[in-house]
Amino acid sequence: MATTVSKPPKKTWPAIVLVVVTLALLIFVIWLLDRAPRTDDAYAYADTIDVVPEVNGKIIELAVHDNQAVKQGDLLFQIDPRPYQDALTRAKASLVALDRQIELTQRSVNAQQYNAESVRAAVERARAAANQAADTLHRTEPLLKPGYVSAEDVDQARTAQRAAAAELSAAQLQAQQAAAAVSGVDALVAQRAVVEAEIAIAELNLEYSTVRAPFDGRIVSLKTSTGQFASALKPVFTLIDTRHWYVVANFRETELKGVHAGTPATVYLMSDTDQRFRGTVDSISYGVSSDEGGLALPGELPRIQRTINWVHVSQRFPVKILVENPNPDLFRVGTSAVAVLHRSSSDDAHH
Repeated sequence: MATTVSKPPKKTWPAIVLVVVTLALLIFVIWLLDRAPRTDDAYAYADTIDVVPEVNGKIIELAVHDNQAVKQGDLLFQIDPRPYQDALTRAKASLVALDRQIELTQRSVNAQQYNAESVRAAVERARAAANQAADTLHRTEPLLKPGYVSAEDVDQARTAQRAAAAELSAAQLQAQQAAAAVSGVDALVAQRAVVEAEIAIAELNLEYSTVRAPFDGRIVSLKTSTGQFASALKPVFTLIDTRHWYVVANFRETELKGVHAGTPATVYLMSDTDQRFRGTVDSISYGVSSDEGGLALPGELPRIQRTINWVHVSQRFPVKILVENPNPDLFRVGTSAVAVLHRSSSDDAHH
């Protein structure tokens, strides 16, 4: 009788455990990605300005070089101040001369006013004499017929009345001429205001000839040197505002639930992936262009190329993250970055 040897049953439980653990890890990773969306479609950003002189002139001192860090108030470059200093000196000299002219003219005006007052007093005296001569004539004429006065007396009274009237007319004419001769200093005072405005402009232009850093930053795109003629309102170089650094990260719209200004984030730069930086969401873009990506022109909406997410095409929106304590040696405008958002359950419930 043959003996049947039975095979030991296969131990399948390790494989089952492995599958369960793998599924658990997969679920945990999916949960983690949902709780903390991540993107490597990001870059470092800082505000920039074009440094432009507000006056024309030759650069006589260039105090910075390309890629140099500067502090607020540091001298950037000096435009030849001599033309603007001369303009200020001329304007101040014009003001001194005008003040002297106003003083002398005021003295002349005072004399003219005194003369006019004297002539007006003479008019009053002539008017009183004319009134008296007229009264004398009126009293004398009725006495001629009774014979109390002679015809010669009447003629003398009539002549005196006419002479007094003539003197009054002459005095009144002189009074009109004297009043017209009082010129005043109003025009000169108005001219003084113009000269004061010229002084203010000259002082401002002289101040503009010295260009200083408006904030802490870094010089880029410097392509000039001492001796170059600088034109007003034409950029000399660009100044990066290094006081605040941002990471602009493009997240899918499906990942933005519960994300708002103040949401904590972690970022790192591709130039040094070992350093992590904390940050907070500063803002989320409320509009992107619907075309196929590319650089956005000034004033246009950001152009973000669509990516395929499963079967639906999800749009990406720029999320601006303010970086806390950025490393000034690592952060450069345009540096590739990775951003992770840390949403909380309360954020999801609130939104």
